[in-house]
Amino acid sequence: MFSYCLEVLNLSEAESYFRIAVARAARKHPVLLTMLGDGRLHLSGIALLAPHLTDDNCESVLARATHKSKRQIEELVAELAPKPDVPSIIRKLPTPPPPAPPVTPVQLFPERVEAPARPSPPPSPPLVEPLRPDRYRVQITASAELRDKLERLQALMGEDLASVIEAAVTEKLERLEAKRFADTKTPRKSIEETDTSASSRYMPAAVRRIVRKRDHNRCGFVDSKGRRCTECRNLEFHHLDPFGRGGTHDPARIGLRCRAHNLYHAEQDYGKDVMDRYRQHPDRASEPSPSYLAGEAQPSSGSMSGA
Repeated sequence: MFSYCLEVLNLSEAESYFRIAVARAARKHPVLLTMLGDGRLHLSGIALLAPHLTDDNCESVLARATHKSKRQIEELVAELAPKPDVPSIIRKLPTPPPPAPPVTPVQLFPERVEAPARPSPPPSPPLVEPLRPDRYRVQITASAELRDKLERLQALMGEDLASVIEAAVTEKLERLEAKRFADTKTPRKSIEETDTSASSRYMPAAVRRIVRKRDHNRCGFVDSKGRRCTECRNLEFHHLDPFGRGGTHDPARIGLRCRAHNLYHAEQDYGKDVMDRYRQHPDRASEPSPSYLAGEAQPSSGSMSGA
């Protein structure tokens, strides 16, 4: 079957494996083919779930896996079959080979064929693998400087590598969130004490805190089918009532949007031609009212962290 998939269907090794794994699992659980056909499950997800499906858990597990991404199914599998923690290690990678010479075309000679050297493979991406519902294996490639810093910090803290990294990330995260999102333990003003009128373009810290918490640090755009955007990076604060047309800083009328959807809303509010002119000549734009970038500090007369 594997050879048939490769040689007759011209599938890759990975695609051949997925299809064979699904076919074997479907012998015992025919519903898998139905769910694959109507799009509730994908090949990668079924291949991950198949070894852990039983007559007792099949219905409940497949219901939880419906319309889930590969990463979400990996987390479900980690719950079904937990793995022990892996040791924290730092090891030196082998020296990479020298860069390949420029690619040249294949040259044919009467007695031989000279083919160009293959370029070196790209570096492996960071690995994040769920071991159990609350534990992950994280693997990265780091510089010698980062290794030295980790060892120095570990020596000062006297804890294992995972605890050192978690403490460093937590401290950095708290500082950035306090600076960029006004997320502090002791805010200076509550939303009841905050002026949300359109007297200034500056968005008050209390408003930013409420909007970010309500939208769970994720783009709030919802399409016509009720699907919400999953983007969590490059978030911006979007005025549902454009500020340039009298909108206020009422948190109920402000939401988080990714950059693409914030631009989409701006083009709906002001027109694509206006936004094109604004992007090309921002100093000549008539009033596009760009939304505040959630990842940048807002102008203020005092420290943002204490707002």
